[in-house]
Amino acid sequence: MNDKNFPRVVISGLSGDSGKTAVSCGLISCFLNKGMNVSGFKKGPDYIDAAWMSLALGKPARNLDTYMMGDRKVKGSFYKNACTDGINIIEGNRGLFDGVDDKGIYSTAELAKLLKSPVIIIMNVCKVTRTAAASILGCKTMDPDLNIKGVILNRVAGDRHEKVIRRSIEEITGVPVIGAIPKLPCNKILPSRYLGLMTPGELEHNSSFLNELEKIVKNNLDVKNVIEIAGNAPSFEFDNVDDLIQPKCYQPVDVKIGYFHDQAFSFYYPENLEMLRAEGAELIPISSVHNTFFDDLDALYIGGGFPEINLNKISMNRGMIAAIKKMAEDGLPIYAECGGLMYLASEIIWKERKYSLSGVLPIVISMNDKPQGHGYSEMIVDSENPFYEIGTVIKGHEFHYSKISEYDPGLESCLAVSRGCGCLDGRDGLIYKNVFASYLHVHSLATPEWVTGMIKCAKSFHEFKKRLANPVLTGLHS
Repeated sequence: MNDKNFPRVVISGLSGDSGKTAVSCGLISCFLNKGMNVSGFKKGPDYIDAAWMSLALGKPARNLDTYMMGDRKVKGSFYKNACTDGINIIEGNRGLFDGVDDKGIYSTAELAKLLKSPVIIIMNVCKVTRTAAASILGCKTMDPDLNIKGVILNRVAGDRHEKVIRRSIEEITGVPVIGAIPKLPCNKILPSRYLGLMTPGELEHNSSFLNELEKIVKNNLDVKNVIEIAGNAPSFEFDNVDDLIQPKCYQPVDVKIGYFHDQAFSFYYPENLEMLRAEGAELIPISSVHNTFFDDLDALYIGGGFPEINLNKISMNRGMIAAIKKMAEDGLPIYAECGGLMYLASEIIWKERKYSLSGVLPIVISMNDKPQGHGYSEMIVDSENPFYEIGTVIKGHEFHYSKISEYDPGLESCLAVSRGCGCLDGRDGLIYKNVFASYLHVHSLATPEWVTGMIKCAKSFHEFKKRLANPVLTGLHS
């Protein structure tokens, strides 16, 4: 049994948009400038909040998702990546008790208990006074096993407003108020849009937001108290961590795997890339906007992102579009998730305008004003495909405002949707030659079969190219 002290705190809220990411990033910046060692984690599958935390940290923030990974792998990931000589910030998602059902399964509260972590609640108190105390009292009563150690008030109207709420919460609940953030102008907080926060890569001066958040935290929070709360967290026990964090798929191989990485495509869990590297793959970042060619590849990984926001630039890069089309026809293994699926379409329709894309798949994508798929997903591989064995169960998530509005009825798919929406009538996992495209996002700790499939496909294509380059090996010599 491994037993370590990890100073840690969960930053939670009573709802979405309570200010969790802003406070988490502000605290991270503040602690780093104090010379402390800091690690960061995001509860749930969200890419964007974790990206802002990663920017603040200067290293990857890790997603901890008990639905996709299970409790044991979540604990293993925390144990591996947390620091013992500083502080660990764990940002929650949604409201504290919000999960997939009325029992709050997979909620931030359940994660906090799993990690034996104290909780600080950020509370939007706009147009609220004593009722704030009732909300905190309700949280304490609802789950007495939850270790709620502090409250941060957000969107406070003034001194009197703060004093009334502070006295009410502390006298009625016994939970200390450790900070009060005033209402702030929009240019002082992280910018957002329909899918939540904007990604750091889309903003030219993203560091200025972090500087502002650090100032807000230093001026309005009892930072020393946060450190004390984290430092008083109980020791954390975990056994046999090594068997959870080491990839267990293929022997190390010398293959090149490209992946789109730019302002349009940025949704990649760090573990996905790390585990490919650990298997011996050389990863080559590619821009869908700026690159027109790239080195000889053995596979291509196109993650999610916001291709719709960058359609003008993407669709004008005809050299890249033509290259992807040709390589798909030549049999290059391509694994595409959500935004990647959109890139492989023949057209995307957005705001009544059509944009021509790669046409690898005979589909037309339409953007909508409301989510077309949102939440956790589970799918079963039920037919042949390049990447997964039949019978594999994949747990992931989907969040997309796009849908397939036109398609070739002969289009093949390999995933049966048992939970979620998928892309076509209870199906997902579109197949064309060695191309796999899906709205499903997967995490390699939850689905190690994905790593196995990527490496297997890359190695097979690598050997295929060697045979083509050497006619003797193909049996084509005279």
